[in-house]
Amino acid sequence: MLDRLNNILSDPAQLLIVPAALLAIMLHEICHGLAAYRLGDRTAKERGRLSLNPIRHIDVIGLLMLVVAGFGWAKPVPVDMRYFKNPRRDFAIVALAGPVSNFLQALVGYLVYIALWLAKLNTALPDLFLNYYIMLNIGLGVFNLIPVPPLDGSKIVGAVIPDRYYYPILRYERYGMFLLMILLFTGVLDVPLGFLRSNVSEGIFWLARQPFLLFGAVL
Repeated sequence: MLDRLNNILSDPAQLLIVPAALLAIMLHEICHGLAAYRLGDRTAKERGRLSLNPIRHIDVIGLLMLVVAGFGWAKPVPVDMRYFKNPRRDFAIVALAGPVSNFLQALVGYLVYIALWLAKLNTALPDLFLNYYIMLNIGLGVFNLIPVPPLDGSKIVGAVIPDRYYYPILRYERYGMFLLMILLFTGVLDVPLGFLRSNVSEGIFWLARQPFLLFGAVL
């Protein structure tokens, strides 16, 4: 984390990581809200969380962690499960919408990167922004799938575990972030998250290459 922070402070171009992080976080949260809205819950819409203003979605510590560590979070979208026809299932769908949006953003990033490269329009600053945008989205998507409250993964798992485990998990949700911070700062998660991030990146890049290969591009 310190190496990344030193790079940002020593090279102004590295500050492109900030708009890349803001875009990744904002779309992640908007997709949570849109999924909830589609499932009958207007809470996020009524509280302005479908806005394209990133300020409405930023958690300062989560944004800093995303910038310096590649893993982070935003303000959680308010969800009222009483509006859902199938509360636990629909809550899991809302949770899944966030990480899925990040992987789709990474795919779009790779598509743009390859298109610019083939057109010989790739220059240093667009390349740097796209690299940050892709890697941050993959990191954000992978991190949020960890099944520890309050991350999205805990809500996805909550759709399939028995009630006797589900409600105690919700009860201790507020302590989950402290646990995650400890695990991140001690480096316990570095290896498994690095492995997942690398493999997800390779898979998304493979998908991004297919349309270009279909039309005979040499990559």
